[in-house]
This record gives sequence, C-alpha cells and structure tokens, in this order.
Amino acid sequence: FRSYFLLLVELCKKQSNMTIFYSIRRGMFLPQTRKISSSVCLAFQKNGISPLLNSSFHSASTPKDAKIDSTYSSENVKNISSPSSPNEKLGVFLLNMGGPSTVKDVEPFLYNLFNDPDIIRMPPVANMFQPIVAKIISSTRASKSAKGYESIGGGSPLYPLTKDQGDALQNSLEKRGISAKMYIGMRYWHPFTEDSIKQIKADGITKLVALPLYPQYSISTTGSSLRCIRDEFNSDPYLSQVPLAVISRFSSRPGYIQSMADLVQLELKKFQNPSEVHIFFTAHGVPKKYVTDFLDPYQQEMEECVSLIMADLKARGVSNSHLLAYQSRVGPTEWLKPYTSEAIPALGALGCKGLLAVPISFVSEHIETLDEIDEEYRELALHSGIKEWGRVPALCSYPPFIEDLADAVQDAFSDTKPIVERNVELDGKPDNKVVMAMGKVLRTWQGQVAAVSSVVGSSTYLWSNLF
Repeated sequence: FRSYFLLLVELCKKQSNMTIFYSIRRGMFLPQTRKISSSVCLAFQKNGISPLLNSSFHSASTPKDAKIDSTYSSENVKNISSPSSPNEKLGVFLLNMGGPSTVKDVEPFLYNLFNDPDIIRMPPVANMFQPIVAKIISSTRASKSAKGYESIGGGSPLYPLTKDQGDALQNSLEKRGISAKMYIGMRYWHPFTEDSIKQIKADGITKLVALPLYPQYSISTTGSSLRCIRDEFNSDPYLSQVPLAVISRFSSRPGYIQSMADLVQLELKKFQNPSEVHIFFTAHGVPKKYVTDFLDPYQQEMEECVSLIMADLKARGVSNSHLLAYQSRVGPTEWLKPYTSEAIPALGALGCKGLLAVPISFVSEHIETLDEIDEEYRELALHSGIKEWGRVPALCSYPPFIEDLADAVQDAFSDTKPIVERNVELDGKPDNKVVMAMGKVLRTWQGQVAAVSSVVGSSTYLWSNLF
C-alpha cells in the first residue's frame, strides 16, 4: 500500500510540476510552495518586550529573501499589446468579503460568514452541524456588531468603495485601449459572487481576470473567493471554457509597496516629531492553526510586505521603529501574535509617545478600520500613555495603486486559461483524479478512526475554536 501511495505521489509530481506531500492531519494533498515563517515579533511575548524600540528591532523579523515582485512593473507592461479584439468581451471580476448594507443585515451577513468552511474549519464528522453553529454565533454576536456598524453610519461602505475602485480601474484600462466590464463579487453579502458569475455568463464574457482585493493570500479570504469561482465555473459548460486569469495576491508589487509608503510618509508629517513616531502595522488576524496545520502563507506574505514597505521608506530617509501586530481576534483559541490589543499598551509602557497605525491587510475602509482601529485602538493608545495618534487611510482609489492594478490586469489578460487548467491554482491541490481518489479513500479511513474521539470531544472543540 505504501509503495502504491508513493508511486501516485510521483506521478502527480510529474503531471502538475509541483512538490506534493500528504498531510494526514488535514486529510488532503497540498502543494508545498513555501517554508512556513517563524512567529512574528517574539519580543512581544510576556517574557521580553523590552527590545521593541531598539534600533536592531527592524531586522528581527525581516525575511532574508523578501523582494519586490517586478513581474508586472510599468516597464514590463508598457510593451504588451492590447489584449482586446473586436470579437472579445473582456471582464474584470473584483472579489471582496462584503458587508451589511444596513444594521438589520448584520445577523444574516454574520451567518453567511460563519457558515463558510474556509472561515470555520470543523472536523469532517461535524460538517453537518456548521449551519447550526453559524446560526448560534451570528445571533450571539449580532447585537455587538450592529453597534459597530451604527457607529460608522449604519452599514458597511465596502461595496460603494469597491465600485469606485472598479470605475477607476476601468478608466485606467480604457486609456490603454482595453475595454473591459467590471464585476463585483462579495463573498458574504450582496452582490454575491455567485450572482455576479451569473451576470458574467449572461453578458457573454469571453475572457475574464479575477482580482481578489486582498493584498496577501489567505485560505480564509482569497482562498474562499477562488473556491467559489472554481465550483461555479466547473459546474457550468459555458463558464468552464471561458479563459480565466487569477491575480491571487499583490502585496509584493512595486506599485502597491510604493503607494503604501507614500501614505505612511504623508501621515508621518502630521506629527510634531515625525522621526520619533512608531510605525504600527496592524493586519487582520487568522487562527494560528491556519498557518501551522493548513500551511496558509498569510503570515509570511505579511512579514515580507512589511519588510518591503520599510525598505522603501528607508530609501526615502525614513528609518522609524516599526512593529507588525494582528487584530480582530475572536474566541479563546490562539491567533497570530502579537495581538494589536496587547501590543499597543506594551508600546505605551515602553515610553512610545507617537503611534501611526497602518492597516496593512485592507485596501478599503470598513468596520475594522473605521471602528476597531479609529475608535477602539485609538482610545486604547491614549489610555496607554501614547500622546499622539495617527492612522494611514486605506488605499481605496489612490491613483498610483489603481494604476498598478491596471498594470497587473493588462498583463493577466495575456495569460488566461479555461478553468480546468486553473483548478490547481484555485483549489490549492493537484488536479489529478487518481491521486484525489486515493486521498478520498484515506480521508474516509481517517474519518472512521477519528469518529469516536471527535464525538467525545465535540463540545470541547466547538468551545475552544468557535466561541
């Protein structure tokens, strides 16, 4: 059995040109794409936060191989001919999480969020209970979340801001001679990704670029949106033949890095002593097990992104101390550290007097920036002894950022393939029927062995991972 299994793996290696290994813990085949990075900012553990403001702190978590991705730089794309032809209908599919339009939409929005298996990963034996769990969590959290949305105007601004980004991107492409229609697909609220896909089909789009508006890749954000596209396109005879390109991340692109550095530099000038301000990158967190168990590249890509931004700032003469922390943690289970809620008081205790918050995983304003950062963390900073507070705005439709996205889209149109050739990229697993069938057998065996322990420990699991 072992020899047969290894033979299948070797066959998969040759067919997919990937290094494949089997994770018995996860129960599926995965491409081994990168080395998992170490924990961020170990100095923020309870036994040693004192080195935070030292001049050597910058390089403590800087990946040695971090570099800017110049694949889609302006110099490279300017010689690319327009991908349009009279008979083609081009589309750009902007993907995002979505948000409730009104306060009354909060609970159904939360239900959709927590009912996503990429957000809450339950044991296979408990999958049937996910809708029940989602209902319990959404009804429990709805009241508190509704107050947050009330404080920012009664609903999420994510859709109108995404529409503005789409309009700006469309205008930039038109100036390049590329006529493309913009579509918006929200994962958990209107317009839903599935509904926009129906419109893409109805419009007869013949070439499509999918652009998730998450700078760094995570299985819980970009991965979830791309899985939805994969499922919808694979199940439709027309869509399965539409050439598709995917821009799965852009956090190392020159335009994104330069745009972030621009905004940081502008905000620093508003402080009394800009050179003494601590640059505080705050990213949306994910459970630590996503990185350790499911090999989510999110943490490493986040660290590399911060390193590139700081390198750009250093080239401009900005050499402030900085830190990366993670926000929006839910429940008692461990998430990526340090936590923003703990890092801010620690900085205050170390004598930090000026703090500039940089929302690093968001390209649009929404509840995490307008309420969590602007209200909760600002108040926490002031109570922690920090005298001056500032926050870098989300990129939104910042022109250099939009131009960089247009560069990426223009180039992506020349690399479109039908969905059957994109399944590896969209799913994170090799598109090999024999190997996947073998994986199904092993998952079934694993599930039977684990069934007893899962049933016995189900209540403990739900408490520690969901609440």
